[in-house]
Amino acid sequence: MKIDVKGTIISNDQKWLYDMFEMDSTAPKDIALPENGEQIDVTINSGGGDVYAGSEIYTKLKSYSGPVNIQIVGIAASAASVIAMAGSKVSISPTAQIMIHNVSAVVGGDHKALSHEANVLQNYNTSIANAYVAKTGKSMDDLLNLMDKETWFNAQQAVSEGFADEVMFSNEKAVPLVASLSPVIPADAVEKLMNKVQSTIKKQDKAFIDVDAIANSVIEKLNTKSTIPKSEKSPFERYLF
Repeated sequence: MKIDVKGTIISNDQKWLYDMFEMDSTAPKDIALPENGEQIDVTINSGGGDVYAGSEIYTKLKSYSGPVNIQIVGIAASAASVIAMAGSKVSISPTAQIMIHNVSAVVGGDHKALSHEANVLQNYNTSIANAYVAKTGKSMDDLLNLMDKETWFNAQQAVSEGFADEVMFSNEKAVPLVASLSPVIPADAVEKLMNKVQSTIKKQDKAFIDVDAIANSVIEKLNTKSTIPKSEKSPFERYLF
């Protein structure tokens, strides 16, 4: 199933007005999800809008029982960037961008009303940042700082910073990071060993595999991955590939 999130993010009450003028817009009621848990593909090209409507759409997508694939094809800014964080997988076009910034409002009143509204806005910045924290794994303070500066991410930056999982039409994906007290075999070593095993099986009538030779290959590969002299190594080896 395909869903478009395009134009201004608006409340349900405003939808009729945008429709009357044939203006692109997305309201929470436009996001009708199936009940069978099938995969849904959400295309986003929106500069944002109503923060409450954006929160409602994010929550609907995030709580959906099936996979949610997000594709950012133009821009996912402000409230639309929050919606993008609901994806099980987030892909971004090489020509697209993501923008995050502080929540804003148009208010009036005396100094007490304005001071109160300032506190409300700061509080809602934290609420919005929760979606970014859940997706990127960054700290709340780091994200609030990025929002405060109004930060724009191109496709490569979005993947590098964790806001997206891959750049569309390329093999550029988030780099897998490993944190382990146990040795981890590098992915390229695994691939080479698998090719060697398959080649051995094909060449022989029965699947006789030289386990010792393969084990030695693994040890040799792991040793070449480390540039730290053995005398300087700690008792625990950590790998970051």
